[in-house]
Amino acid sequence: MTLPYRWPAVLQAVMKGQPRALEDSHYPQWHPAPVTGLMNDPNGFIWHAGRYHLFYQWNPLDCDHRYKCWGHWSSEDLVQWQHEPMALMPDEEYDRSGCYSGSAVDNNGVLTLCYTGNVKFDDGSRTAWQCLAVQNADGGFDKLGPVLPLPAGYTGHVRDPKVWQHNGNWYMVLGAQDQQKRGKVLLYKSADLHTWDACGEIAGHGVNGLQDAGYMWECPDLFELEGTQVLICCPQGLAREPHRYLNTYPATWMSGDFAWDSATFSHGPLHELDAGFEFYAPQTTLSADGRRILIGWMGVPDGEEMLQPTREHGWIHQMTCPRELNFREGKLYQLPIRELARLREQAHQWQGRADDAPRLDAGRLEFTLIPDGPTKVNFADTLWLSVDEQGIQLQRRSLENGDMLTRYWCGKAVSLRVLCDRSSVEIFINDGEGVMSSRYFPEHPAQIRFEGAPVITLRYWSLRACMIE
Repeated sequence: MTLPYRWPAVLQAVMKGQPRALEDSHYPQWHPAPVTGLMNDPNGFIWHAGRYHLFYQWNPLDCDHRYKCWGHWSSEDLVQWQHEPMALMPDEEYDRSGCYSGSAVDNNGVLTLCYTGNVKFDDGSRTAWQCLAVQNADGGFDKLGPVLPLPAGYTGHVRDPKVWQHNGNWYMVLGAQDQQKRGKVLLYKSADLHTWDACGEIAGHGVNGLQDAGYMWECPDLFELEGTQVLICCPQGLAREPHRYLNTYPATWMSGDFAWDSATFSHGPLHELDAGFEFYAPQTTLSADGRRILIGWMGVPDGEEMLQPTREHGWIHQMTCPRELNFREGKLYQLPIRELARLREQAHQWQGRADDAPRLDAGRLEFTLIPDGPTKVNFADTLWLSVDEQGIQLQRRSLENGDMLTRYWCGKAVSLRVLCDRSSVEIFINDGEGVMSSRYFPEHPAQIRFEGAPVITLRYWSLRACMIE
């Protein structure tokens, strides 16, 4: 039975909220962001019928994580996006507590969504259903209902199906928590997307010798890259280390070999996917020309997100830029997609002592930096980047108590490529060997200063605005 319909409240929220969001000096001008309310995980990222589709977790009614719908954007080029009809709302008994994250597939020409229907009970317990919905002639989606109930041996925390096809069969990875409160990744197989057979656990605590791996693994994504299988996942409960896993929850990757006949994944150790302050729940797809493209949520749940000043303007969070993935010499590399170069305006180049470098407008900016010694980059006295022989330190003050917080990338940084968009910074290190993604909230107009005696080589471009249509 359909639950109370909330379209009138959603429409009112958008009409009232969008003008407030666009007036905020921190609202991004070329990254996708919500028109109002809270946006988090990217969902259903796919190239289908000549366009890219990007769905996203969205609460249009408030800046909190309660009423989870699926919003929908599409694009021809991953640069200019347009709004599409809302895809999913939590209006059925099996998804009444939220349409949680998932993926999209092309099923014989029909765009099909695979998502988690979340149900919370009055006694504090919960369950989860893996569900399907198919696109209709009007561009919306018709729900087909659950196709996979909560599996035995696991708590109600089973979610985030990533589905793909291989040799005529469908495969699904699911994030899960077993009854002993240990994080796992489950694998399923199907001939028709409707009937699923369990293939077992392929990653997580106690699998392939991995121990102390946290109490829940979210947003798994398994794919092949240059002949290697890569699993991206977001383990919750990993122990913090001096220089990594410092966010409330990290995003990680591991690589290895996947045996299709036995449905087993032999893999190496966990690596942090992004070393910045805000990065979570990434999802990948194949581009029209076969590149593996990733988009992530530039946020982290349960940290300081509810203290971000954009909530005063009725919106919170944004996506990362789309990134091309490559796998070389045992490392996962990320770089901004080549299409983003279309946003560049006139190029400028400068070389000399860092202290003498020109100050740059931090609003919409891309720059490359080659330091010839220890160098600092000051983002409007709000975010600070330091490069030396040991690596990179990125610092900002806590929104809660003003304490200085630090994130680290360890290694020799010979070059940086930095993308800025009003309240976000994405730092790509050594042609994508490392990445640090972070939000920050300067007073605008904001400037970037370079500090230090060593010589730096600087190239920079202003970026044109590219708002969602």
